[in-house]
Amino acid sequence: MDEQGPAEAAARQPAEREIGVGPWQGPWPAGEHYDPELLREGDRRNVTDEYRYWSHDAIVADLDARRHNFHVAIENWQHDFNIGTVVRTANAFLAKEVHIIGRRRWNRRGAMVTDRYQHVRHHPSVEDFVAWAESERMPVLGVDLFPDSRPIETYALPKRCVLVFGQEGPGLSEEVREAATDTLSIAQFGSTRSINAGTAAGIAMHAWIRQHRFTD
Repeated sequence: MDEQGPAEAAARQPAEREIGVGPWQGPWPAGEHYDPELLREGDRRNVTDEYRYWSHDAIVADLDARRHNFHVAIENWQHDFNIGTVVRTANAFLAKEVHIIGRRRWNRRGAMVTDRYQHVRHHPSVEDFVAWAESERMPVLGVDLFPDSRPIETYALPKRCVLVFGQEGPGLSEEVREAATDTLSIAQFGSTRSINAGTAAGIAMHAWIRQHRFTD
């Protein structure tokens, strides 16, 4: 086998994928939503192409004008590692807000910085969360496997609702279950009893999208 020098070895390595775009080429575009620093230095953020070079505040304002009418809530009594994934998915499906019930601190790594663009509200207790939902006349729908849970695949999700997910492991607390208008189950066909809370949240959010985003 031929020996390779450092230069030859480096040349054979796959090129590192470049994220985002570099400095704006040509005359700068007009519009207050553009960020002069990003136009000058380049935009390496994890945003869609339509938001390249936009300021953070302009992106949030545009998202706020288009957000869907569903909310998402997740219980956080043991620093659940799924919360970051839930926030990231809520941003992808343009949820109105994410509500974290329990501990204020949560692992943001899985959010991939999307929490900068997604509204996140904290509730120190289930009681506080339920009081908010009642004040907004927002139906609470728990997502978990209970004997009386209704299949989400055939359930008519309200346009305005909050989908609630429990702690990874124990699932929905009894307090949330009692406050819920209904609890919904996700069809499973394998050998395990449950699926990851972050995965369940994505499926439930997409169920809302399928019912309302493409039929209105």
